[in-house]
Amino acid sequence: MKNFTTSASQETAFSVSQLNRQIQQLLEASLPWILVEGEISNLAKPGSGHWYFSLKDDKAQIRCAMFKGKNSAVRFRPKDGDMVRLRARVTFYGPRGDCQLSVESMESAGEGALQQAFERLKTSLQLEGLFDAKHKKPLPTKPERVAIITSPIGAAVRDMIIAFRRRFPLTELTILPSLVQGQDAAKNILRQLQRADDSGHFDAIVLGRGGGSLEDLWSFNDEALARAVFHAKTPIVSAVGHETDFTITDFVADVRAATPTAAAELLSPDRNQLLRQIEQQEKQLVRRMSRILEQGQQQLDFMIKRIRHPKERIEQQQTQLDQLKRRLQQSMQRKVSEQQTQKANLAHRLERNSPTRRIVQDRQKLIDIDTRLARALSNTLANKQTAFARVIEKLNLVSPLNTLSRGYAIASKDKQVIRSIEDVEKGDAIKIRVQNGEINCTVKTTKAIS
Repeated sequence: MKNFTTSASQETAFSVSQLNRQIQQLLEASLPWILVEGEISNLAKPGSGHWYFSLKDDKAQIRCAMFKGKNSAVRFRPKDGDMVRLRARVTFYGPRGDCQLSVESMESAGEGALQQAFERLKTSLQLEGLFDAKHKKPLPTKPERVAIITSPIGAAVRDMIIAFRRRFPLTELTILPSLVQGQDAAKNILRQLQRADDSGHFDAIVLGRGGGSLEDLWSFNDEALARAVFHAKTPIVSAVGHETDFTITDFVADVRAATPTAAAELLSPDRNQLLRQIEQQEKQLVRRMSRILEQGQQQLDFMIKRIRHPKERIEQQQTQLDQLKRRLQQSMQRKVSEQQTQKANLAHRLERNSPTRRIVQDRQKLIDIDTRLARALSNTLANKQTAFARVIEKLNLVSPLNTLSRGYAIASKDKQVIRSIEDVEKGDAIKIRVQNGEINCTVKTTKAIS
């Protein structure tokens, strides 16, 4: 390395490229590989497939590059604002004089703690025996009804449906939609699992979702869900993530499938293989039928030798036929006679209960009632008229008007009948009622009659 403290006469000037090369050698020699955490910003993903971004904290930032061959192994999709942990080399790009990180691997900054929690739970459940092979239930060879617990909009459910339809379309699939990522995903999956298992309707249950980071798959590392999978009565297949992804449910489930498509292939028999088996069974059946026919032919040949003359058999069968014919005729005659008797009884009952007959009877009753009512009304009216005449006659006997017709008169004062001479005085105006009118008079004198 050149000494910058020499006198001016001894100084040698560096070119810019020489200086940058010196800086590059110093940096790469002193910092070969480092782990660094920070926040992603200004993330760019050009068509080349490389990633370019800045890694920053609250006081500084540094440029980073992660090339296509490296970023394809990242199990999550980074975005601006994500906290990440990088394994990288410090490089110095001489042509621009820039210092940057060449990123080898990237993981979410929270994955380290999650990985430790994963290992602790895995060890605990393994010591309890939840992963032991003796507890694993065998999968049905030809399940008729399969429940799939997954997101209804993800690629995993489409892949499983396509695989089932391609291999064995007769399998009845029931999609139980569930969250597969986020805070409430584990509870949601657990609820759907208990619902499917308690129903007793399914031959197998699949827990599935696509790949992702450890954080994305964390809902399948829930302890309550793991214990529910262990205690389930229905065989359970865990199909979470890609082949390299492992979750707690993978270890507890009866079978772990590398991918959702692999789970469908495990649970669906190969249609082509079944067809080949059917063809083999068909050939075996043909061979057995051929042997049976051969044996039958031999027995037939043996029986032919023992058979009686056809004429004798025909005469015997003719006699049996005549007997059966007579019995059939007799049976038919009895049946016809019974049917005719039954028909006559039904006709008699129908006539007896005919609505027309009932209507005629009810109409006659109505006429009789109407006649009786008219007679009763006439008698009642006559009796009332006779009684009314008697009352009128009695009223006429006591009527003042009748008395006036015999020559009597009625004297009154102030509308009060005069009954005694004490009721009037000299000079009073009185009225005298006779048969055909009234007479107005003035009292001049009164005279008592002894």
